[in-house]
Amino acid sequence: MRTIRQLLAGEDEIQLAVRLALLGLLVYWSFVLVRPFVPVLAWSLVLTVALYPVFSWLSGLLGNRPKLAATILTLVNLGIVIGPATWLGLGAVEGMRDFAAQLDAGTVAIPSPPAGVKDWPIVGAPLHALWDQASTNLRTALREVAPNLKPLAGTLLGLAGDAGLGALKFLVAVALAGFLFPAGLRLVAASRSFLSKVVAERSQDFLALAGATIRSVAQGVIGVAVAQGLVIGIILKLADLPRAGLLAFLVMMLGILQIGSAVIIIPVVIWLWATKAFGVSLVFTLLLLPASLADNVLKPVLMGRGLTTPALVIFIGVIGGTLAHGILGLFIGPIILAVAWELLTAWVREDKVPAVPADPEAVVLARPAHGTGTA
Repeated sequence: MRTIRQLLAGEDEIQLAVRLALLGLLVYWSFVLVRPFVPVLAWSLVLTVALYPVFSWLSGLLGNRPKLAATILTLVNLGIVIGPATWLGLGAVEGMRDFAAQLDAGTVAIPSPPAGVKDWPIVGAPLHALWDQASTNLRTALREVAPNLKPLAGTLLGLAGDAGLGALKFLVAVALAGFLFPAGLRLVAASRSFLSKVVAERSQDFLALAGATIRSVAQGVIGVAVAQGLVIGIILKLADLPRAGLLAFLVMMLGILQIGSAVIIIPVVIWLWATKAFGVSLVFTLLLLPASLADNVLKPVLMGRGLTTPALVIFIGVIGGTLAHGILGLFIGPIILAVAWELLTAWVREDKVPAVPADPEAVVLARPAHGTGTA
């Protein structure tokens, strides 16, 4: 026969199981409710962390008026998203729709070289012959594989259709970040308190590493790629290049993937010299070359001693983020995955990540030491 103590212990276990089940149900239900807003919340937090040094400097410049500084910074960000970023996005959407239509119809073709290429000194004749041969061979190859490329057309159309909703999410995230700037120090303190319950011994170090990684990827990878795409897109538009918006979007994607824009810029420069007058070609070439090489200067400045996150992690973050969350995931995916990679690497190796002072603002503004792969 069971004793009274055993019966009471059994009842306690049942009550504990019921409480855990209710807690699990509450957590799951809460996640279902907030899941549609997760990308927007994540991007707003990334913007807050990445731009907090600018906010802090502007607030001090305005006489320690954080609300005014947050308002000004938010308006500037909204102006960038509504203005040039929207133009770049619309151009990319139009280009993707045209390309998807050609894929679906099986009419994708590589243009033949202009006749004027033959007149170029020294390289004209061989370049024309090589271009013409490549155009003929690729046109034949594309016709053969066109039926297999039709599923890609649906993916491109879906991505283009998501652009409008993605732009709205960007606007909401930027506006939400404006409210988070003044609360930055409180958010850091709350995050440290939460992490202390998970990794008590290294909560402050992990928090500093996460913030530094976010700032490094957001500024040195995403920020530089977006700025480069916008500048090159404007130049291509002024040069009256067909599908300038789509090419600028590809430049931005290649920048995020850290491949570089040469694969786009070199054919563009050749096209300019083959179709435009000498003076026009020279001017736009002189504009495109420094714009395409600017990332080699800006990235080391914004990323400090470099990012040790493998390029494959960034690539998976870009592709996975885009498939999971559309256009917004293109930017948030590599940042989240890079943070996870850096924290996991530091935890597995048990390296001592850069120690930071107890001041919460120091955590927000901290720059990492060598070996963390962040800035």
